[in-house]
Amino acid sequence: MITVHDLSSEINRRTILSGVSFEARAGEVTAILGGSGSGKTTVLRHLLGLYPSKPGTVHVLGLDPSEIDEYEENDFYRNIGVLFQEGALLNSLTVAENVGLPLEQHTDLPRSFIDRLIRLKLHLVELNGTGQLYPPMLSGGMLKRAALARAIAMDPLILFCDEPGAGLDPVTLSRLDRLILKLKEMLGMTVVIVTHEVSSIRRIADRIVFLESGTSVFEGSLREALESEQPVLKDFFTSGTGE
Repeated sequence: MITVHDLSSEINRRTILSGVSFEARAGEVTAILGGSGSGKTTVLRHLLGLYPSKPGTVHVLGLDPSEIDEYEENDFYRNIGVLFQEGALLNSLTVAENVGLPLEQHTDLPRSFIDRLIRLKLHLVELNGTGQLYPPMLSGGMLKRAALARAIAMDPLILFCDEPGAGLDPVTLSRLDRLILKLKEMLGMTVVIVTHEVSSIRRIADRIVFLESGTSVFEGSLREALESEQPVLKDFFTSGTGE
C-alpha cells in the first residue's frame, strides 16, 4: 500500500530526514515511532503529498502523492482518511456537518443518503445522538471519535493517524485504540499511525518503523521490535512513553 525508499527532507536548510525507507502492508497497522524531533510528522506529511518526495521515492496506492495531477487527485484523496492530532474539526459546523464535508465535496450522492451515511459513521464511532452538537461541546475523547468518523466518511483504503492519543487519559486512549482496530477490520483499511504512546503501540501495531534523528533505524514486526537488542528500541519500550 505504501513504499518509501531513501527519502530525505530539508526544511530551511536543516536536514529533517535522511535515507528513510519502509513499507506499509495492506490490512496492517504500521506504527511510525521515534522520540520528539525524530521526523515522524515530516514523514506523514510526505505520505500526504504536502512535501515533495525527492530526493527519494514515496508511493501511496501506487502514486507519488506530491506529483499527482488534477485528474488523479480526486481519486487519491477519496481513498485516504486522516485523523489529525487535535481533531481539526470546524467549530462553526455541527458534528454531523463536519462528518458530512467529505461526502458533500467528493460525491454526488443525494442529501438523504449523505444524512444516512453521517448517522452510520457516528454510530460506528459510538457517537449516536451527537450530530447536532458543536465541537467545543465535546470531551477530548468524543472529539477524537468525531474526527475519526469524518476520516472514515469515504470508506478510505488507508487511514493515517497523527498522534491520535495526544491529550487523552489511558482509559479513553484504550477505547480509541479498540475502535480503530474494529473499524480497520470492518472497513478493510490499512492504518498508518504516528505516535509515541507505548501502551497504544502494544495494543494495535502489526509493524514498527522506528526513526532516530531523521533516519529509519528499524523496520519489523511488533514482536521483533519488542525483542530487539537495539538500545534505542529497548529504551523506548521500557520508558512507558516515547518522549
